[in-house]
Amino acid sequence: MNLKEVLQMADEMVFAKTGEHLDNLQEAILRGTIQGEKYTKIAEEIHCNESYVRQVGSQLWQILSEELGEDVNKTNFRSAMGRFIFENVSNFENVAISSFNTCGEARHPPNIPNSHPPNQETSNTKQPQTSHQDLSEMPELGNFFDRTSELQTLTTWILQQNCRLITLTGGLGIGKTSLAVQLVQQIKDEFEYAIWCTLDEFPTIDKFQSNLRQLFSQSENPDSSPTNQKPLPLIKYLQNHRCLVVLDDIHNLFCGGELAGKYKPDYEEYRSLFKQIEKLSHQSCFLLIGWEQPREVTQFKNQNTPIRTLQLKGLDIEAGREILRYCGLEEIDNSEALIHLYQGNPLWLKSVANLIQELGIAATELLLDDTILLPEDLKDVLQQQFDRTSELEKQVMSLLATENQPVNLAKLLEKGQISSSDLLNALQSLSRRCWIEKEGSLYTLPPVLRQYIKTRQ
Repeated sequence: MNLKEVLQMADEMVFAKTGEHLDNLQEAILRGTIQGEKYTKIAEEIHCNESYVRQVGSQLWQILSEELGEDVNKTNFRSAMGRFIFENVSNFENVAISSFNTCGEARHPPNIPNSHPPNQETSNTKQPQTSHQDLSEMPELGNFFDRTSELQTLTTWILQQNCRLITLTGGLGIGKTSLAVQLVQQIKDEFEYAIWCTLDEFPTIDKFQSNLRQLFSQSENPDSSPTNQKPLPLIKYLQNHRCLVVLDDIHNLFCGGELAGKYKPDYEEYRSLFKQIEKLSHQSCFLLIGWEQPREVTQFKNQNTPIRTLQLKGLDIEAGREILRYCGLEEIDNSEALIHLYQGNPLWLKSVANLIQELGIAATELLLDDTILLPEDLKDVLQQQFDRTSELEKQVMSLLATENQPVNLAKLLEKGQISSSDLLNALQSLSRRCWIEKEGSLYTLPPVLRQYIKTRQ
């Protein structure tokens, strides 16, 4: 069955449900999904806003879920259609469903010396499936700047210490996802299953768990229908198989305008899932990536527990210089000071380097009096995180923005009308968001964030 026939089948399902045929955007989403493209790529190809593409996609998956009688999303669409074909198309032996393989990295046949295109005789031969990797939602790596130490730490935690739950946190643009992609590429073959999920694909925990169970159960018995038997609890699959599950953008689990890590009402059940992953014995690992982390995870610092947290910091000087060169800035005077000023944050450095390049500004001019440039794209990035903070945190940041030197708790209490309990909670939350720095018992805002807060006052 070719792409055209799959689109026709989906069109019939949508028409049966809505009375309308697939429009151009819906068809583009299905076509891109079958070809393993991400929403970003689909949006670029049709010159459409990515958020709107995701919204239309979510509505489309809901329609197909109702027609197919199972939860359907971008990740499992190919496998869901494959099962439908198996159950409903006659003469199944002549139907090629390999294009619906859920393995994100097995969409193309391997290069085999002296191989020839399949003929009618060989096309009916089933190839054994040797890996179970659904990495279709994993971003492409692109330029990766040195994170040797962090890679080694994560690899040790996962492969040697068998940690079950790891959170990778840090500010927006610090390189969390790039590091995770590099990690997965290096260690994925150590696992029976390697799966990358993005949280906005799963509006409920039921859909998230159902998607994973479908992948596991289909791989164990690809010829079985999901309605033939009751699926096992997710934890059973994690115990029966060695799995690496990456859950990206976990900050979307938490409320904006609250202290870090407070679950949204519809996502409270993720707390139980994370606790189960931590408490029950199994051989799998969940890697959580986001600006914030679950409050229950941050409480564990004992190296004897199966939980770890890695808060990503800025790049070192040499990696920072590599970014400046990548952006077209050759060796410049005082590049070390510029990198330090922007904390080695890859996104921040790229933003200011592009501005310097476009305007032809001498970098040495910026460093006089520690001038902080805030390009508009950088301000947009900072606003995304600032808008998530609570009013209490905003008060504390306003106090810190007036200080050029680190201050202690006593001075903050003296300057602001905030109780000691509220102040401590706000400082803890800001620290978890990577918005403040702590030096012993002293607190400070990094220069870029201090300048941003001042522009809002």
